Amino acid sequence: MEKSKLYLILLVVLSLGVSSQQITDSQRLFTIAVSRVQHLHILAQRYFGNFESSLGPDEKRQLNKIFLQDFCNSDYIISPIDKHETQRSSVLELLLVSYRLVESWEVPSRSLAALSRDQISGKLTELKTGLQLLIRTNQEAAFVEGGVALGRFEDYDQRPDQNLRRNYELLACFRKDMHKVETYLTVAMCRLSPEANCTL
Repeated sequence: MEKSKLYLILLVVLSLGVSSQQITDSQRLFTIAVSRVQHLHILAQRYFGNFESSLGPDEKRQLNKIFLQDFCNSDYIISPIDKHETQRSSVLELLLVSYRLVESWEVPSRSLAALSRDQISGKLTELKTGLQLLIRTNQEAAFVEGGVALGRFEDYDQRPDQNLRRNYELLACFRKDMHKVETYLTVAMCRLSPEANCTL
């Protein structure tokens, strides 16, 4: 009887050790992913701010008006529409939508090379790889199908002086999407700590 109790206790301890190790690995991956997307979001804000400050008041007003009526490439991707829907989404759902948002920038990010010195495509690829690992740890035999390569900016002309509206749209959408991914990953990471307050 004593041996069976000891065996049971040992099994519980071992299983706790495995699950805590998985949580630690997952937390580490989340920390890296959140740090990377925060860096991308900061860059996106900087690019947009620099570009906007180079515009005249009339240009800025007109572009703001156009952008409010326009939409981004990623608006085709189904994602939480507000903070309540984000809170209700599972960790896996938040990871998958983050992956799709990052993936949707594979083609347009090449156009950002004309507007920045940073290796945005490489940074996005690193983030995408990290998201794939997180998805695998949150879903057995996870397989991220297809891609959302909608390529709205594929024919983007890289001469900024001839593409004022497109530059503005590209930078505004990049900033918007990196903010979304940062929010989704921060909420998902928070879920790993049940005692944490994950309200937005």
